[in-house]
Amino acid sequence: MDKQLAVFGRHDQNTLSQLLDVASRAEKAALMADGHLGYVMPIGGVAAYHEQVSVVGVGFDIACGNAAIRTDLKRSDLGKNDAAIEKRLDRIADEIADTISFGIGRKNRADDAPVDHPLFDSPAWNEIPSQHREALKSKARSQLGTVGSGNHYVDVFADEDDVIWVGVHFGSRGFGHGVASGFLALGQGRPWGERVPEREVLLSLATPLGQAYWSLMGLAGQYAYAGREWVARKVVDIIGARELELVHNHHNFAWRERQDGDELIVVRKGATPAFPGQKSFIGGSMGDDAVIVQGTPREHATPEVIEAQKHALYSTVHGAGRVMSRTAAAGRRRHRSRKQSEGAISRAMMLDWVRKKGVILRGGGTDESPHVYRRLPDVLAAQGPTIEVLHTLRPLIVVMAGADEFDPYKD
Repeated sequence: MDKQLAVFGRHDQNTLSQLLDVASRAEKAALMADGHLGYVMPIGGVAAYHEQVSVVGVGFDIACGNAAIRTDLKRSDLGKNDAAIEKRLDRIADEIADTISFGIGRKNRADDAPVDHPLFDSPAWNEIPSQHREALKSKARSQLGTVGSGNHYVDVFADEDDVIWVGVHFGSRGFGHGVASGFLALGQGRPWGERVPEREVLLSLATPLGQAYWSLMGLAGQYAYAGREWVARKVVDIIGARELELVHNHHNFAWRERQDGDELIVVRKGATPAFPGQKSFIGGSMGDDAVIVQGTPREHATPEVIEAQKHALYSTVHGAGRVMSRTAAAGRRRHRSRKQSEGAISRAMMLDWVRKKGVILRGGGTDESPHVYRRLPDVLAAQGPTIEVLHTLRPLIVVMAGADEFDPYKD
């Protein structure tokens, strides 16, 4: 089989070089239009292997992804006039921030958190070395349904018909980070728990080590799905709405798939599965619209579109894509002096953007300001007709961890 490489959109040379390095080991590879530099594999990268999985390809935030719920309410149902609606949205934003846990290593403080989910009885836990198993399971149990920090969020939107949607973005928290770190070490011949460099580790699924990682990656996927669905449904309850539709997808994960007649292990790092007719929720930034899309159905697709979908490995973007690093945006904290170097984005700039957009913001740091992201319509246009936009979601409320929250589990 000839190797296949496809690039959507325009990217800097470092990102392209990183993709070429990954492609040298993969059977097929692609880079989505929101791509940017990552650890070993670029964010927005997709790579397909024969019976191998890349630990750093899936990444440290295993099963990070998005979930969106369409509700039975419209914006106009929230109050008798615009002033009343804004007041209600303000109260909803406060209740979300008070109810859902954001930030580093946070424990879920809600009484109905899903700490007794059946996933905790999975035999996959036995793949973790016994001396680390209970500590990681305890951390996972306490963090299930927490959001974390960085670019992770809870949003309330209105679509083109003013229908209210709830959207969330986060992954498997400390559990996924522990699994990724453990297998990154084991794959380099070091013991679980030892910190090792972020190097490529390809695990063969024909080996016990590869099978153990595959099982725990799958468990982290179940964990992330359970957490996102609990948070999204909790917010639907806060609003006083009913769920009509759930759109849910990972974008840091690996799947066994048929790709152009071949069975391959497809690793997506910051890229969303987009098979024909498959729906997904894609966020913009705290001050930009999001979208619900689907892979262009076969009955809508020209031969050229079908070919482009194949080259994209039936994948699409997962967001707008960063154009500025966190440090460049927010500056760097000098820990001893507690002083911080000046970043390119001030809080006033960020707040002015979201105010003009009409967004009620709780939390959020300047490293997540809309200024540090591409514009989502441009990214979607660069991805071409491989996907169709079904709904455009205008943000009403954005809730994130505060600017001073540090979280080692953010993607």
